[in-house]
Amino acid sequence: MGIFSRLGDIINSNLNAMLDRAEEPEKIVRLIIQEMEDTLVEVRSAAARAIAEKKELMRRIEHLEAAQADWQKKAELAIEKGREDLAKGALLAKSEAAATVALMQKEMGLIDDTLAKTNEDLARLDAKLAEAKAKQKSFEVRHNAARDQFRIRTQLHDGRIDDAMARYEHVERKLDRMEGQVEAFDMGKRKSLAEEFAELEAESAITAELEALKAKLGRKG
Repeated sequence: MGIFSRLGDIINSNLNAMLDRAEEPEKIVRLIIQEMEDTLVEVRSAAARAIAEKKELMRRIEHLEAAQADWQKKAELAIEKGREDLAKGALLAKSEAAATVALMQKEMGLIDDTLAKTNEDLARLDAKLAEAKAKQKSFEVRHNAARDQFRIRTQLHDGRIDDAMARYEHVERKLDRMEGQVEAFDMGKRKSLAEEFAELEAESAITAELEALKAKLGRKG
């Protein structure tokens, strides 16, 4: 059994209230959309049949109106020929055709009224369907966001991550100790002869460059 029993139920429905009362709003909104789409198909099919009936009535009315004109000509011809009996018969046939046309025009008026109402209902039903689809999209976004947040929270509280970080810190401390041992080897060591001469040469080069710069600027030490 569907959520709605007729078109009016859909058009006059309050989706927010319906979903607030539902235990499974995501499931309910899917069912609502399905029923709305099914109802749209049914209403449009009914409208198509009404339009076809209207076209058929229009063709029959045109035929009967042509028949009225023909009976009028025949009545005039019968009068000219002195056949009043035939003229009366022709006028009676014309009157019957006119009466039938009047009934068909009234029926067409009813069909026009029905189509106008159907057009309004379809517009409102389309709006309701768009509202329901927006609700469904909102549910999807919220569901995906909640799922992603749950996954992140789960990972943050996963003991395996804490174990990995602890192992990383252990390795880092081990590397610190190794680097400290390397630096300790250089502490208290005397410079080699080559290192001392290299320092003297570098100092002499700097001194020479400084004196050259003073001389260029005309200054004495």
